[in-house]
Amino acid sequence: MKATISAHSLGTMNTSESSAGVGILTPVHPTLIRKKELAKRLSVSPRTIDEWARKRMIPYFQISCRFYLYDFEAVLAALRKHYQVDAAS
Repeated sequence: MKATISAHSLGTMNTSESSAGVGILTPVHPTLIRKKELAKRLSVSPRTIDEWARKRMIPYFQISCRFYLYDFEAVLAALRKHYQVDAAS
């Protein structure tokens, strides 16, 4: 099951695009996925996803008391931020 959330952002103009769409708000639709799909994409167990959500390490949308959806790109960004390792120079 996939769900989308509607948000708006300013449109950008590429050199190949016409100028008719400049300044018009275009909808952004993040794809929301279930825990099992997220775990498969990240190569971790669904229980690991539960722990990350419980510890508030990753963002999620709680649909009901037992049903959560995740935005894959937002989860990746959160994990990169949390597990960022700086190289010593």
